[in-house]
Amino acid sequence: MSKVAKKPKVCKAAESVAEVVKNTQLQVAYHFPCPIYIIERPDFLETVNTISEETLETVKKTQALNEIYPVHMTSNYFADPRMVGFTEFVGGTAWNILNEQGYAMQDKAMSFTEMWTQEHYKHSAMDAHVHGYGSQIVGFYFLETPEDCSKVVFHDPRAGKVQIDLPEQDISMATPASRMINFTPKPGMMIFANSWLAHSFTRHAAELPIKFVHFNLTVIHAPQTCAMPPAAEII
Repeated sequence: MSKVAKKPKVCKAAESVAEVVKNTQLQVAYHFPCPIYIIERPDFLETVNTISEETLETVKKTQALNEIYPVHMTSNYFADPRMVGFTEFVGGTAWNILNEQGYAMQDKAMSFTEMWTQEHYKHSAMDAHVHGYGSQIVGFYFLETPEDCSKVVFHDPRAGKVQIDLPEQDISMATPASRMINFTPKPGMMIFANSWLAHSFTRHAAELPIKFVHFNLTVIHAPQTCAMPPAAEII
């Protein structure tokens, strides 16, 4: 006697989550967030552009463009005394971010590990990556962003979700199902994120290059207890 395979039971909610929340007081607890911080500071553009152009001119004398990734990258310039206003703002903001996230920062200070300019030409891109070696905060400051330029992308760091993921209803919408989030840069925009959050840049489609500052900061012991964010250390 043959057996007939049972059909799997298909369960569909009669009510949306919003209706359940309204009707039964369903509580939704959001934890383990991946915050991204954005601020516009065009007041730094003149100074940072000047130093970026100086360092780019030096690099271009000895550095040829790569055919696959046509980009120029400068050396570090966070110690340039003309950058002190910019570095103090970036360092203080990074300290505030970690402090407000709940980390014990009272006896800590921020220290720059890297700050350099990247100039990406048409078809260039940046693969997804994180910054290790002690980095705690990473960020960008955009200088020139022509139409059709690259977008900065942040990727979901939760390996468990990536392994068991489902298709998204609408990839153009930012939802809890999103695998990545992108931002369209503009001059003067500054972005901060925790260094464990992988980032990348989409392929650059504009004829003119996109230029931005990339900076990484680590945490060090402050020389004395600080109730307010100390200025970033330049080492």
